[in-house]
Parts: sequence; structure tokens; C-alpha cells
Amino acid sequence: MATVVLLGTMDTKGTEFDYVRQRVAAFGCDVILIDAGVMGMPLATADIPREQVAEAAGTTHAALVEAADRGAAIETMAQGATKVVLGLFEQGKVQGVMGVGGSSNSALATRAMQALPVGVPKLMVSTMAAGDTRPYVGAVDVTMMYSVVDIAGINRISERILTNAAAAIAGMAKAYAETALTAESKPLIGATMFGVTTPCVNAAREHLEAVGYEVLVFHATGTGGKSMEALATGGFLAGVLDATTTELADELVGGVLSAGPDRLEAAGKMKLPQVVSLGALDMVNFGAFDTVPPQFANRNLYKHNPTITLMRTTIEENAELGRIIARKLNQADGGVALFIPLKGVSLIATEGKPFYDPEADQALIDNLMANIDTSKVEVHQFEMDINDPRFAEAMATRLHELIRAGGK
Repeated sequence: MATVVLLGTMDTKGTEFDYVRQRVAAFGCDVILIDAGVMGMPLATADIPREQVAEAAGTTHAALVEAADRGAAIETMAQGATKVVLGLFEQGKVQGVMGVGGSSNSALATRAMQALPVGVPKLMVSTMAAGDTRPYVGAVDVTMMYSVVDIAGINRISERILTNAAAAIAGMAKAYAETALTAESKPLIGATMFGVTTPCVNAAREHLEAVGYEVLVFHATGTGGKSMEALATGGFLAGVLDATTTELADELVGGVLSAGPDRLEAAGKMKLPQVVSLGALDMVNFGAFDTVPPQFANRNLYKHNPTITLMRTTIEENAELGRIIARKLNQADGGVALFIPLKGVSLIATEGKPFYDPEADQALIDNLMANIDTSKVEVHQFEMDINDPRFAEAMATRLHELIRAGGK
């Protein structure tokens, strides 16, 4: 029988969790209720009490009560709850996780959810689900469900919402228990793509699929890069085709599609074979044209569509991007190959196109070559643009070779 873990604070949401527990059980699942509350008296009896959660975080419930710091208590209990949930998962006792609450319960429960592998059902019923959910979803498959009304007792609206949520997590958990991911015959490759590098990645994907891989393509929109690297860290991937490293430009300049400061580091830390290129480093991304920050008003701007505006990276920005990429790849373990297209890094950066700027491209390449450690990173330069099918095939071929050689 599938088991659903319910995680939250029983001192504030115990009534609601008790209701959900009954509904999940009625839908045919076992339930483990974890109490991560601190201050008030529990309103529901948990299977794993708050004292055990605090102990998992390296402290005691009494110490948290004495400190009387709600924010610190939530952070500590989130750490403990994550360890408890991961321990249950390793024992095969987690086929789904669900939380209920506002901002605090959402932050606490989704912290544990984000630590679980992709594919394990994760559902958060939250008053925060109608806004910016990125802090709660992270780079994994957390499902956010808007509660409509506040989580404050059982009424005709909350009863319907919570019943729907209980049915959803029970159904997902039972499906997961029946079809849990096992080792597949085809090794997985993670690849990054943007609209302006689509021909490259599609050609490389077709080549890799022809030699026996399954290729997962991630849209390099910040979340996409994070998701790919989460799979790499989770041990799902056999190798990485990081053709589109554009998120680094957004992180450097302040665009809206940054994947954070650690982008381009996960594969190296996991010792995964990786082939890296410079796709779409000619651009920084903003929203609609009128959302571009005023300090960039005189830059080379391109309306990609009504909701996306692209800005050409400068010589100075490209020089710094070259240094950043070199530093990150120099730190990588495992086989690393850098592929440099000398005739353009995107569909709109070739001769005659809006972002054609040979001096900016050369600054990127010069600073890469000046800082890259060629004893650790092999470098391949091609007199062609990134979307030339020969360039794509060369990247795919080299990644296949690195994987077969065990990353060496």
C-alpha cells in the first residue's frame, strides 16, 4: 500500500491536517503525520512528534521553546523535517508528500519536498500558491495548489479543496508505488536549449538518441538550468550537453532568467562527463520592452516577442563571462570538453543578424582561452556558428566518447 507523508505544524494547522489524514486514508493510502510545530499545543496527534523532528535537527524542542524565536524555530524544524522525510524515503516509506498552510508551513514543507528526487509526488496546498511560487517549487516537481480561503478551520470551501488535494496526493502516491522509476535501459543525457540554439540541440539530440541515449532537453530560462542540475545532483544523468549557457549572462548582468551563481557547477561536482558550449551568451533577457531597466535604454535591444526583450551583451560583459566559465570548468571533476563556435553563438548573432558583434564574441573567447586550464578542460574551436549541424554532431560524438570512457 502506498504511504503519504503529511508534514506541517500541528499547533497551528492540526485540525486541517487531521481532516486530510482521514481523507487520504479513505482514498486507500497509509499516512505518516509529522509534527514540525514548536510553540503552541498540538491540535492533532502525530506519528512522528515535534520532539523527534527537533532532535533530527540537532537540538531539542524545549530549547526552541525557550529561545522563543519563531523564525529560527521554523528554519530549525525545516532542517529536522527534511532529515526525517529523507530517512523515511530511504526506508521505502514515502510514495507521496503533502503539506497544508500559509507562508511558514509552505516554506517548511517544501524544503523537505525539494530534497526528494524528481518523480516522488509532492503537493503543497497553500495560500501562497497564487503568487510567486519559485521559493517553494525550487527546481523540482512540487505541485502548488491554491487554497482559495485561508487555512483556518474546516468549512464548505476548505473541505472541498482539502478533499480534492487528498484525492490528488493519494492517486499520485498509488501510481508512483505501482510505477516507481527503476533503472532504465537507456542512459539519460541532460541538454540545455534556447529558441536561438534549437537547431543545434535538436541535431545533437537526434545523434545521441541514435546511439542509445534518452535526451532530456531543458529550456534555459533559469528554472530550466536549475532543474537539469538538480537531476545531475540527484544521480539521474549519465552526462550533460550544456550547449546553452545563457543563464550565466542573466546572472552577471541582472536579467530575469538567471539560474543563480552556482550554474555550470553541478555536473563537475558529480564527476559527470560534460560537453559545454557558449549558446546564447550574446543576450540578456528581460520581460516586455517597457520593463527593461532604464540604465539599459541605449543598449542594443531586440523584441523577441511581446513578453520577452533581449539585450546584446557588451565586450566587457563577454570578457567577464569568459573568465567565469573558465573558472567554473577548471574546478570540474570528470571529463570536460568546451566547444567554441567562432562564427556566432546564436541564431541572431551571425553575420547580418541583429546581435552580430565579432568584437564582443572575441572578448568572450580571448578571456576563456586566457583563463582555461587546458590540462583539465579540452577545448575545441570550430569555424562555424553554433547551429551548424556539424558543430552539433561533433559535440554529441565527443559526449558519447567521454561517457564510454568513464568521464576521462
